[in-house]
Amino acid sequence: MVARTKHPRSRSLRFLGVALAAMMALAACGGGDDAGTGGGGGGGGGGGGAEEIAISLITKDSTNPFFTAMQEGAKEAAEAEGIEITIASGKEEGDDQGQIDAIENAITAQQQGILITPMSTGVNDAMTKARDAGLFVIALDTPPDPPDTVDITFATDNRKAGNLIGQYAAAKLGGEKAIIALLDIFDDKVVSVDYNRDQGFLEGMGIEDIGDPKIIGDEPKTGKYSGGDYEIVGNVATGANEEGGLAGMETLLSKNGDINVVYTINEPTAAGAAQALKAAGKEDVIIVSVDGGRAGVEAVQEGTIAATSQQYPAKMVELGVAAIIDIVKTGNKPENSPGLDFFDTGVALIANEPVDGVESEDPQFGLDNAWG
Repeated sequence: MVARTKHPRSRSLRFLGVALAAMMALAACGGGDDAGTGGGGGGGGGGGGAEEIAISLITKDSTNPFFTAMQEGAKEAAEAEGIEITIASGKEEGDDQGQIDAIENAITAQQQGILITPMSTGVNDAMTKARDAGLFVIALDTPPDPPDTVDITFATDNRKAGNLIGQYAAAKLGGEKAIIALLDIFDDKVVSVDYNRDQGFLEGMGIEDIGDPKIIGDEPKTGKYSGGDYEIVGNVATGANEEGGLAGMETLLSKNGDINVVYTINEPTAAGAAQALKAAGKEDVIIVSVDGGRAGVEAVQEGTIAATSQQYPAKMVELGVAAIIDIVKTGNKPENSPGLDFFDTGVALIANEPVDGVESEDPQFGLDNAWG
């Protein structure tokens, strides 16, 4: 899917606030050409005005509400700065080639930059090729592996997002044995957002041995969590969508009908899992997730989802657009948040029922800050 829009310059970005100020302060401290990760970056447009800048936003798909919110945010940011933006995506989760084709198109068009939610390591070579061609390449939401494949990443701290919902689930159990279902994105691709949320959730549960921190499913299937014993029924690849969540939950329920904790990669997956649990007559199952979209926060408010880690896709794309404009106009490159290999755009745990020892916000806060 490709859409191209050229906007006349109208008004400056108005919603970056503290995050943008912090980013630019870091860049100023870092100092010009040596900031960032090196290689490629920012060559396309020289020092021209914003009217001459053209970029692409390449998301994983154009159906997930998270990515559609990001696309809308990109259009608004491009309109605000009067730049040309091309919106492209894979056909679905896992469509590496769709993203590669969009990257090639941006190179051919001699655009100044690319904003991308990398599908997997399968698009690494194409991103490197874009940087070598002089484009400034920024990852959004999903830090690539390795991180220096791109110039910088603006993203949620996905490990922390997983930690928060794991801590919440552990506290909510109150010492009861945890019988855990894990609903991931893939079982055949290495994606940082996938393993960081999954493994972060297990760490948050207080499970000390998680195996390789970048491999899903190699942890011991039984052991101790912070509140007592645990058993992992299994991991299922869902494609991060509602249909996958429904099918994956049905699969795991067929293995063990006593599941009482369900980790989900995102809220569409959580919605599917909730349908399967309801159809099976299962109540009082703790479903936790990551996203913070309006529908997901409403599900927390209604009690369908126990807690979700809210992330901020509009902030990611707004910062990305501003960073490319700044590199083209001034040569200043943004820098990572201290101690991280990406720029952290923030995360907040949203829960209807707070638990001791885990900081959270109520659903009204979530709705006030929701996307979609």
